[in-house]
Amino acid sequence: MGDNFGIHRGPPSKKQSAAAAASGEGSEDRTQGQILSDFLVQLEDYTPTIPDAVTSYYLNSAGFEASDPRIVRLISIAAQKFISDVANDALQHCKTRTSNAPSSGHGSSKNQNAKLSKDRKYTLTMEDLQPALNDYGITVRKAHYFV
Repeated sequence: MGDNFGIHRGPPSKKQSAAAAASGEGSEDRTQGQILSDFLVQLEDYTPTIPDAVTSYYLNSAGFEASDPRIVRLISIAAQKFISDVANDALQHCKTRTSNAPSSGHGSSKNQNAKLSKDRKYTLTMEDLQPALNDYGITVRKAHYFV
C-alpha cells in the first residue's frame, strides 16, 4: 500500500478499507506519531532512483552533515520528485510545441496525426527544458560563445 509515500495515491480500495477497519487502523484513530512511524518504516524500505551516496556527497559538498540516513533518503526522494516534475513539464512543453508545428504530410487526416503522435518518441531538448525550469524559478541560458 505504501510504495509511493502518499504521492498520487488514489482512494483506498474496498479490500484495503476492510483490512484497515478490521485491524482498527481508522484514519481518525491514528495519532500523528503512528503516521510518522509508519512513514519512517516505509522510508527505510524504499530505494530512490538517486542513490544515497550521491545525495550524501552533494549534501556534504554544500556543508550539510546528516548523521541520520533517513534524512538523506528523504532528500533523495524529494530530489527525485523534483527531477520527475521538471521532466514531465518539459514533456508537456514538447508535446504542445510539436502539436502546434505544421505537419509535413501530404493531405494527412486528423486520425493519422493522432495515431502518429501516440506512437511518437520524444527527445528532451533545451528548447523544452528551459521553460519547464523557468516555471520553478531556474533560469537557463546558453553560454555567450554558443550564441
